[in-house]
Amino acid sequence: MLPRRWLVERTFAWLMRSCRVARDYEGRTDSAEAMIWRSMSMVMSRRLARQRR
Repeated sequence: MLPRRWLVERTFAWLMRSCRVARDYEGRTDSAEAMIWRSMSMVMSRRLARQRR
C-alpha cells in the first residue's frame, strides 16, 4: 500500500507545481478539469522527452 500512496502523493506534487492548478481560480468544473489535463500532459511530455535522451 505504501508505494501506491507515494505514487499518488508524488503526482499531486507535480500538479501543484502548476500555479493554475495550485489554486482553483476557475468557476466552472470543466475549466478546472481542462487545467488539470493540461498540467498533466505537460508533466508527461517533459518526462518522455527526458527519457529519450
